[in-house]
Amino acid sequence: MTDYPIALWSFNLGRAPTSVAAFAAQIEEGLKRAAADGAKLLMLPEYLVECCLAFKPEGLPPDREMEYLAEVGTDLIKQLSPLPMKYGVSLIAGSMPVHTSQGFTNTAVLLAADGREIRQDKLCLTPFEQDPEIWHLVPGAELKTFEFDGLKMAILICLDVEMPALSSLLAKQDLDLLLVPSMTEKLSGYHRVFGCAKARAVELMCAVAVCGVVGTSKGTTQNDTNVSGAALYLPCEEEFGFSGVAAEIEATSGSNGEEPFLVASVPLDELRVLKSGKAEVWPGAWTADHVSVSAA
Repeated sequence: MTDYPIALWSFNLGRAPTSVAAFAAQIEEGLKRAAADGAKLLMLPEYLVECCLAFKPEGLPPDREMEYLAEVGTDLIKQLSPLPMKYGVSLIAGSMPVHTSQGFTNTAVLLAADGREIRQDKLCLTPFEQDPEIWHLVPGAELKTFEFDGLKMAILICLDVEMPALSSLLAKQDLDLLLVPSMTEKLSGYHRVFGCAKARAVELMCAVAVCGVVGTSKGTTQNDTNVSGAALYLPCEEEFGFSGVAAEIEATSGSNGEEPFLVASVPLDELRVLKSGKAEVWPGAWTADHVSVSAA
């Protein structure tokens, strides 16, 4: 395998579907587009399911939104599950609240074209996500790696990619591709997530794909703005054009209906050659075990 083509869709929440079935049909159109462009994987952003607040029950209070979106998400996954096999394109169906015995997690759901379902909980929550007066989510405790299409992958949801401690855990896993679905309210959040995603590509000597929702969901009570773009980052090596940017669509608010859809290829063979010892200065899965911290 030389290249692995992927599609990143910064879904516009302003699409305002009228039902779960209508929402699933919108997502299916994206799968068709990804398949036509030759992609093997389509990633949708964090909290994509917030689109379904467009048809929430009248009078639903903010502190019941997670319960409602969890129910909607369960129905959505059932309707989406057959589609990756149908189109030959694996799908990260964004993230959504999932009810557990400890509470609601923010969970990314990957529906693989081989029929598998892989879930990754968000591990580091924002203060907003933990607010007991609003969403009151609980963090996950397990970081999973998985393989399909000949690649080893992992998912870090939004703020998780900003945490160097998680990058250190992944350093020994020999990843090919790190996937980062996100939701950011402002340009500051966009730059934090995308800047750290680019850093992870350097640290892990792997490809990092990132995209976030744009626009505003009809019926939202919390997220009046969403700003994001889409990008595939690579290690900053001469073989990849020095900059570490394989492909990128710049940030937009989506207020005029913009909806970044990026198709790019992971240069898998070249990445593996560089990782085998051919990179300019990369030390491998380096640790600071021999380093102590002291006050001068």
